[in-house]
Amino acid sequence: MLDKDVSIGVVMDWLVTYAGAEKVVEEFIRVYPDVELYSVVDFLSDESRKKFNNKSAKTTFIQKLPKAKKNYQKYLPLMPVAIEQLDVSRNDIILSSSHAVAKGVLTGPDQLHISYVHSPIRYAWDLQHQYLREANLDKGLKGMLAKWLLHKIRMWDYRTANGVDHFIANSQFIARRIKKVYGRHADVIYPPVDVERFELCEKKDDFYFTASRMVPYKRIDLIVEAFSAMPDKKLIVIGDGSEMKKIKSKAAPNVEILGYQENDILQDHMRRAKAFVFAAEEDFGITAVEAQACGTPVIAFGKGGALETVRPYGCDKPTGLFFKQQTVASVVEAVELFESISDQFIPQDCRTHALKFSAERFRAELSQYVNDKWIDFNKSKTINY
Repeated sequence: MLDKDVSIGVVMDWLVTYAGAEKVVEEFIRVYPDVELYSVVDFLSDESRKKFNNKSAKTTFIQKLPKAKKNYQKYLPLMPVAIEQLDVSRNDIILSSSHAVAKGVLTGPDQLHISYVHSPIRYAWDLQHQYLREANLDKGLKGMLAKWLLHKIRMWDYRTANGVDHFIANSQFIARRIKKVYGRHADVIYPPVDVERFELCEKKDDFYFTASRMVPYKRIDLIVEAFSAMPDKKLIVIGDGSEMKKIKSKAAPNVEILGYQENDILQDHMRRAKAFVFAAEEDFGITAVEAQACGTPVIAFGKGGALETVRPYGCDKPTGLFFKQQTVASVVEAVELFESISDQFIPQDCRTHALKFSAERFRAELSQYVNDKWIDFNKSKTINY
């Protein structure tokens, strides 16, 4: 265990909603209750802040810019400058939780910086072309400006990787991305999943289920279109977002779109579904683990983090199966295969597998990792005369 006089700072990209990156920081705080919190902006609700021991973050000048609460992401070009203005010099250890700029905080040679990376900046690196197309910024003068800004962010992002002593990736998939982008090794500690919040349900109803923000890369449209082509199979969809109108237009009568729902309703559907359908290429994919915690098998796109969280059919005690392409035909084929082998998926096996990703496991692995790296760091500063 670390000495009580070791000061720890936790740096985030932004604190606006409570999602995957925030869950990681919540567990940081559970392990180290006295941390100081830093972020580009902090607009957390009072309810969400309770999960952080009611801590508020020290923020940057972006906090006070016009409409920053609603449009904070539009200030992305300023965020590299902003994150460098955060003064963390009083902390011995810096833990950054980064999917954008947090890892770029400035630290000194006597500070240990460990960065937990959810992904290098997706829209600046390998997913740039996809994001520009989806934002209609792949052409014209605005497109040229966006590409130039992303080029500058890439240069900054690569340079600031040198300020990180150790990288932790949230999956082997992201570890490979870190190696590709920064040329650095990353250790893997899977993110915390609140599996205890989900109850095992062994009796399943006759419907399939998916839940997500309705944004392009989640590919909910693909799932809806596939089930619309299978009128004898029911699909229930929970979620809302920019793609809602498009997705509704693809829905046949056998597809029920419920929009945004509270957690208890989402969990009830997830527990009772015969399978959870997951079509995104995710860095990790927490919802797929949550479904398995309910005893619900997963039908997933076989790329990204899902390959590490779902035990595919063909393995001992499978918890799901994969489809190879993000196409309607591939989803339909996977669902039909699932129908023919559904008795091979045992709810208790799904839950047992999901428990491997628990928050308790995360806290133990993180604590051991930070402790070991702090010991090594201090040894490296010892001068032998």
